[in-house]
Amino acid sequence: MYFVFSKLLLIFILPLTWILVFIIAALIIRRPKQKRRFLIISTVLLLLFTNPFILDRYAGLWDVKPIPLKSDKPYSCAIVLGGFAGEDAKGNGAFNGAADRFIQGLKLLATGKVSHILISGGNGNLIPDHFEESDWVKTQLLQLKVPDSCILIENRSRNTIENAAFSKAILIKKSLQPPYVLVTSAFHMRRSLMIFKKEKIEVMPYPCNYITGKGDFSPGEFIPDGGVLGTWNIYTKELVGMAVNSFK
Repeated sequence: MYFVFSKLLLIFILPLTWILVFIIAALIIRRPKQKRRFLIISTVLLLLFTNPFILDRYAGLWDVKPIPLKSDKPYSCAIVLGGFAGEDAKGNGAFNGAADRFIQGLKLLATGKVSHILISGGNGNLIPDHFEESDWVKTQLLQLKVPDSCILIENRSRNTIENAAFSKAILIKKSLQPPYVLVTSAFHMRRSLMIFKKEKIEVMPYPCNYITGKGDFSPGEFIPDGGVLGTWNIYTKELVGMAVNSFK
């Protein structure tokens, strides 16, 4: 029930949803004063949420900074959170824009920073089909000649809360000792750390897939960009997710 509720709630908290609500309200309402007010609100919101400068500074504060890993001995496992692969139009597995999670997890294993890699992710669709992300990712690791003995998969989770709970059971079963290296996108790391801490799983943050937050100033940052609105959807989801998880 919580999973379904969280998916439906997301629709109502996205910035684009509120911008559209105020625009539609301005078109429907006949009173000139209220119509003007809603048009002003929608315009201001649109300018704020398409401004690269504001997003970049917010991301710089939100994204978790990496902690240097110890070099004297390898960590037992890198936990790579799913969300970086899915189905293409033909029903085959494919990487998406968050594939840096896969790359960095594989890099940690290949360079000897970790001895095992755990891919955590099932099918997070509201109406799931047969595709299980971690199962498909394992086939890709095997094609890259990663030993099967080094690969762990968790293919039941639908969200980050389940990522943590189900991964914990696997790590205990395999007798892999903490701390573990947690690999996920920089925008997702803050919420992930909170959830893993609640599950009492000791992890070292290894953020990747930075999409903004560089902090480099340029006049072009004040030019409205439609792509920024889509990125705000991601950060809004994370912020609300933290609030909901804290309450839950």
